[in-house]
Parts: sequence; C-alpha cells; structure tokens
Amino acid sequence: MENKIKVTIWNEGRHEKKNAKVQAMYPNGIHGAIAEFLSKCDDLEIRTATLDDPDCGLPDEVLNDTDVLMWWGHMHHNDVPEELAGKIRDRVYSEGMGFIAMHSAHKSKPFRYIVGTDGNLSWGEDQREIIWNLLPQHPIAAGIPEYFDLGVEEMYGEPFRIPQPDELIFTSWFEGGNIFRSGVTYYRGIGKVFYFQPGHETNPHFYNPYVQKILTNAVHWAAPQKFEFPIPVGCPKRMNPVDELNEAKAEK
Repeated sequence: MENKIKVTIWNEGRHEKKNAKVQAMYPNGIHGAIAEFLSKCDDLEIRTATLDDPDCGLPDEVLNDTDVLMWWGHMHHNDVPEELAGKIRDRVYSEGMGFIAMHSAHKSKPFRYIVGTDGNLSWGEDQREIIWNLLPQHPIAAGIPEYFDLGVEEMYGEPFRIPQPDELIFTSWFEGGNIFRSGVTYYRGIGKVFYFQPGHETNPHFYNPYVQKILTNAVHWAAPQKFEFPIPVGCPKRMNPVDELNEAKAEK
C-alpha cells in the first residue's frame, strides 16, 4: 500500500532489561508489544527505537521520516538530550508530526516542551481503574464503549498540571476515589498531540483490546494532514514568498 503512515514507537527500554516482572510481562519490550498490534494495520509502517540505541534511536534520518511518534518514558527522562526534545517539538509544530505520549511520558521532555507543562500530578499505588468515554464522537474514541474496567493500574490523580486540553476524551475513576483526565488532545502548530494514561510497565494493559483500539485510532488521528491549495481559475500562480521578496529587491 502506498502512502503508509510511518510510525516510530519510542521506549526507554530499560525496565525490560533489569526487572524480571517487566521482562515476563513484555518479553519483546513495551515497544515490541505496541508494534505487534499496530502491525496488523496495512496502512501503517512501523519501526521501534529505544533510549540506548545510537542517537537514542532517533537520528535525523529517522525522526524526519516519522509521521507519528509514540513515546513511553518513565525513570530516565533526563537522559533524553535537550537537543532531541527540541527537534521533536519543532517537528510537531512546523512539520505536523503527530505525537502520542503514553503513561509516565507526561514528564518526558518532548511532551513538556510541546504542550508547555511541568507534567506534575498526584500519584499512588496500583488500584482498580474505570475509564469513561466522554467524547464518543471523537475519532480516537471510535469503537470504545461508554466505559470499560481496566483492572488494576498505577493510580494517577488530579490535580494534573497540564494546560487546558483542546479535547477531553477520557477520564478515569480509581477505587480510592481519585479521578484523572486520562485521555486528552492538543493542537500545536500544525501538529496533533494525544496523551493517554494507562500503561504501567508491570501491568498488562498494552494487551487490552480497548487500549489497543484507542492507540490505533490515535495514530490515524494524529497523522499529518496533506494540504493542497488549488489556485482559482484566472489567478496568477505565486512563487515562494521568500523568492518573491528577493526578486523584488533585485529589480530595484
């Protein structure tokens, strides 16, 4: 299939090397588990990257060839170079690359730089979580019921220090009484951003069919739009504004 959406799944990839429980849960890494279900979509071209790969897995030739960047981070946010985080932000703002931040990526440098936040939130031990679908008409929520019981997940709670979301799609209730804005979108420059809360490394939620459906929908929603502006009949075609300015200077 031509014109596939090019998706890069980035993961710190260190928990899987050091923690036997995480190794057992995600033997191919969290990035591998996400790649497995996304690869079932014929219109997606999938690659993966981890923090310990050369250039953190995102050299310019990879980043500049990515339509949607998915990001899972947790304990090693500060090991991501400032320069790389800035390049990711610029790709979203100026080139329309989609960005999907998962679970603890609320504290990642790219997410914080893109949306403008310190990413702080309330935190607690694992609890039962129910996710409510507040915006069922949104493309990311397509095929998702009114609510679903996620089971046990690491508790994230309000206040969540993020800018006012452009769209609040999902909110979560935890058995301890906390609530959390667990699925939000932002429009930044010409790019689109989705934050989704489930995905602690010791819980199996990247195997959950609703989580998989939400992330699959999000990739398609976040993909860059191809804009074409046809010239009306009878209107002269204009050159690039910079070239037009240089030509005007040359004529003086």
